[in-house]
Amino acid sequence: MDTMRDRFAPVMTRLLDEDPRVAVVLAEIGVDGFKDAMRAHPDRVINVGIREQLLVGTGAGLALAGLRPVVHTFASFLVERPFEQIKLDFGHQDVGGVLVSAAASFDWPEGGFTHMSPGDVALLDTLDDWTVHVPGHPDEAETLLRHAVAAGDEKVYVRLSVQANAAPMPVDGTRFLTVREGRRGVVIAVGPLLDQVLAATEGMDVTVLYATTVRPFDAEGLRRAVGGGAADVVVVEPYLAGTSTAAVNDALVEVPHRVLGLGVGRRELRRYGRVEEHVRAHGLDAGSLRERIGGFVG
Repeated sequence: MDTMRDRFAPVMTRLLDEDPRVAVVLAEIGVDGFKDAMRAHPDRVINVGIREQLLVGTGAGLALAGLRPVVHTFASFLVERPFEQIKLDFGHQDVGGVLVSAAASFDWPEGGFTHMSPGDVALLDTLDDWTVHVPGHPDEAETLLRHAVAAGDEKVYVRLSVQANAAPMPVDGTRFLTVREGRRGVVIAVGPLLDQVLAATEGMDVTVLYATTVRPFDAEGLRRAVGGGAADVVVVEPYLAGTSTAAVNDALVEVPHRVLGLGVGRRELRRYGRVEEHVRAHGLDAGSLRERIGGFVG
């Protein structure tokens, strides 16, 4: 199966052909996938080199000129390093664009901590009015990329990962999907962690919601799953643990509830290993999740 990142360049090449407003801005990473597009649209596929602040500033400038910029590099270079430019050039100037990241929390451990970004979604949460998509399968990535580009002048972040579920779900870019129903609690599985959560909760009397659009947070969908009574809610996210606990609390402010946020821990793993080893070290494998979720919902 191809990866989400494998889908990115072909999808964007088609969108460049279809929509004269679309522009792609790169910072060396991913350039090889756009060679044909650069020849066909030299004025709308721009490589700024290894200059991440310029990458974001150029995207915002294209938005001011009336284009729909799609800005791409690794998450740590796209969100963390040029965060001031995201805050000012897109936010303060109130223009829209699409940020598309790769490498996620620890997709390339060999690159070291400079190439990891478990805090990207939490960091964007400090800004107003960003839509955040976290696909869990390459087919979902294509769907959500198209949603993002077509989303008028909105500010959208699409988080691509090499981690993926075995099969795609019918995502729509807005709501959570109910995958399993139960009475003892609600588990929200974000993006590529759905398969692990389903395996972890097999036989448990819990509802499993699947989230690929995490901002805006589907508060109505969560309230519907809870049903109005007291609730135990677990959020399993492929980035910093606890990123969405405040969103759950806000959604259930009128309902007695407990919330447990599971995800990537704050402690840096200095012996990097493989992706699977990171998953286990952060307790995001099915066995660890079963123990933690089962202990919480009783």
